[in-house]
Amino acid sequence: MSIHDKTRVRNIPIRIYLPDVIASSPVILYSHGLGGSREGSSYLGKHWAARGYTVVYLQHPGSDATVWQDIPEWRRFKRLRAMKNAASAENFILRVHDVSMVLDQLEKWNKMQDHELKGKLDLDKVGMSGHSFGARTTQALAGQKFDEANTQFTDERIIAALPMSPSRSQGSASEAFGSISIPWMLMTGTQDTIPFGNNTDAESRLAVFTALPPSGKYELVLFDAKHSAFTDRVLKRSSQQRNPKHHQVILALSTAFWDSYLRADNAAKDWLDGEGAKSVLQADDSWQKK
Repeated sequence: MSIHDKTRVRNIPIRIYLPDVIASSPVILYSHGLGGSREGSSYLGKHWAARGYTVVYLQHPGSDATVWQDIPEWRRFKRLRAMKNAASAENFILRVHDVSMVLDQLEKWNKMQDHELKGKLDLDKVGMSGHSFGARTTQALAGQKFDEANTQFTDERIIAALPMSPSRSQGSASEAFGSISIPWMLMTGTQDTIPFGNNTDAESRLAVFTALPPSGKYELVLFDAKHSAFTDRVLKRSSQQRNPKHHQVILALSTAFWDSYLRADNAAKDWLDGEGAKSVLQADDSWQKK
């Protein structure tokens, strides 16, 4: 399925995971990382849908899998260069507008008598998540300010955000994140780094939580987790196998977060704010809230 944006002459592929419920359900938007697609990280969409959410995966042309798919695997450096070029300010802006366009279309479908989504979406309860470049996209729509002019792309329909592998901006972190008013849950790892881009090493990712104002802010740091820990792609050229516990922790905490802030589930929030969240962690994982 694709959504056509007439204004920008742009097609936005989407994939929707539907819950097995009759009543309308809260909506979670998901934005893939650089070089990804709507097919990736399906473990999240399947799990959240099974817990009663409609999950909409966006695919962003220009920074999706088409960037590298036609380049042979043995031309690794050419692939890397293509990825670097795709991580542009232009594609970032395109991504941000993709999300708002998809939300606009979901609102229309939810009201159309002959559409399969008619009445199935609770669009007063919208959350957003994403990994890497998708995390940056999520942060932009969830209140982060950018550049010296404090440019904002906030979409106020989004009431909770869950960036995976977040990144801080070039300027003042307090300026960028200090006025965020909705709940955020950040997820990263002690080895969460990529070989290009500014503020994309493990240490800089931790600066985001520090800069966030208190009230409804959480941070998970998975011990020994690499950048790919939040995806479900097959790991190649790596002597380190994926830690199966990582996905278990991600799913448990993320679902409790959505239940707390999209469903106003007090039991979920008590679990998240109390000792429950810590019970799913491994010994060296880090968890904090404010």
